[in-house]
Amino acid sequence: MNFQPVIPSGGLVGWRFLQRTYDAQLQSYSASNVNQRETDYFLENIGKVQSAEDLVSDRRLLQVALGAFGLEADLDNRFFIQKILSDGTQAEDALANRLADGRYRDFANAFGLGPGDVRKTGLTNEMEKIASDNLVARFEISVGEADESMRIALFTQHALQEIAAQDGSENRKWFDLMGLPPLRSMMETALGLPSAFAQLDIDKQLEVFRDRLQRVTGSSDLSQFTDSEAIGKLTDTYLARSQIAQLQRITSPAQTALILLGGGN
Repeated sequence: MNFQPVIPSGGLVGWRFLQRTYDAQLQSYSASNVNQRETDYFLENIGKVQSAEDLVSDRRLLQVALGAFGLEADLDNRFFIQKILSDGTQAEDALANRLADGRYRDFANAFGLGPGDVRKTGLTNEMEKIASDNLVARFEISVGEADESMRIALFTQHALQEIAAQDGSENRKWFDLMGLPPLRSMMETALGLPSAFAQLDIDKQLEVFRDRLQRVTGSSDLSQFTDSEAIGKLTDTYLARSQIAQLQRITSPAQTALILLGGGN
């Protein structure tokens, strides 16, 4: 039987419940027979991987490896993933460095199978973290099957903090955020930006993003989200706006107002 996360309702009420029960639900999910077998297989065999070809040739290993970075959709794109891994990230023109989605750089760095890299597949602690991250990501997918906004909220809690804490300019952090579809979706919704916004020139998008964040939080810098409380406030805004948008799609404005008022009691 597939794991079914418990989310009693949408919006902030459901989010508060998920926050309170997160550890117990994740533990239950991770301990399932299927997930335990996949984790054990990964940890027992990843140390044997010496090259990019070795990793992509073992579908079970690759599934965990990709899942840890939210890249599970690329499981059948073996040539592409082998190129990402074999190029590494040392060269400026490496494939991972030329992609807007920063997850590919993180993925390539995690295994160290490119030119000039130190191979990490034999490092127990590093591989245990990847196995753990895979379970977290797959749990988030299960949550998303029940409520996609909850999945994005869960992803935001760790991904936004990681971007906020990384080295580099604020603009680079913003570009990395814009390259992550879940974070971009969260930020667009939280800041009240329309879907057509993505059609603007990338530099104009950056300008608008920073301006809107300044209005909402008092700062245009993503560095503020090294603070989990700041992430929490933005997540609440995202979920509230998501719930309102969902209600507006299925109800009249008057009904939406009554539902929201009732939910606050």
